[in-house]
Amino acid sequence: MSALGTALPAYLDLRRGLGYKARQQEKNLHDFVRFMTRRRATVITRKLALKWAMQPQYSHSTWRHRLIDIRGFARYLLSMEPRTEVPPTDLFPLRPRPTPHLYTGKEITKLLKAALNLQPPDSLRRFTYYCLLGLLAVSGLRISEALGLRREDVDMEQGVLTIHGTKFGKSRLVPVHRTTQCVLTRYAQRRDKQFQPQRSPYFFVGTGGDRLRPRSVRKVFHWLLRQTGLRETENQPGPRLHDFRHHVAVYTLLGWYRSGRNVESLLPVLATYLGHSSIRDTYWYLSACPELMGQAVLRLEKHWERQS
Repeated sequence: MSALGTALPAYLDLRRGLGYKARQQEKNLHDFVRFMTRRRATVITRKLALKWAMQPQYSHSTWRHRLIDIRGFARYLLSMEPRTEVPPTDLFPLRPRPTPHLYTGKEITKLLKAALNLQPPDSLRRFTYYCLLGLLAVSGLRISEALGLRREDVDMEQGVLTIHGTKFGKSRLVPVHRTTQCVLTRYAQRRDKQFQPQRSPYFFVGTGGDRLRPRSVRKVFHWLLRQTGLRETENQPGPRLHDFRHHVAVYTLLGWYRSGRNVESLLPVLATYLGHSSIRDTYWYLSACPELMGQAVLRLEKHWERQS
């Protein structure tokens, strides 16, 4: 085994000891070590790091993340191998966050109706997508969190979802409305009736009864977008599954502003519900939605009027 291959497990153990999952990082760095081994290279250089990171099958944002993974590993190796070159931080600047599509109630209704018309009509498939998209629209879950739900994570009596080891390694409880409980319960009954004995421990299942995969979900979702007129062609940009999360956050904040609630004190509640790692991630929605910004300004103007 090469010196890089020998050092990698210790580096990954160090990262995990600091609380990082490092799953994708582990995958990337093992691939990088294989890349270096094929070239009989024993020292990380900026040229080799860029050659590995900028492979054409990946996007600009993926190049950036791949280089970040190498940078951390290179900094770790620098104390042991002074010839190590740490890639610079400014090669792939972070691109602006995309403006979210804020679904209207009518758009969500159209998507859910289209999901119920998925073929074949006698399969679980249409109910799977109806339930999945509806859950995203009312809970603000990340798609990975929804697809990662296991049967025991969905308490249909109490109406509570247990989200394990999310994006930032945190777990949380997500309460859902009674109407959502009913939809989840009916889906589980249909699923268990169709696939007996069960073939997967996951709550949402595919047409064969196994775990529902993200790639399949996105493919069906894009088809539903075209069916409902929310996306004209496959190659054109359109609403994303992640935008359901924005929908929940924005309309929750709007509801609080319109009802005169103390939004500042409630923001940590919303941040916890959404599983944000920092309250500033929740504050971002104030600038992402013009109506929300308008509500915030109006609240500030009223405060000034009371002070004058």
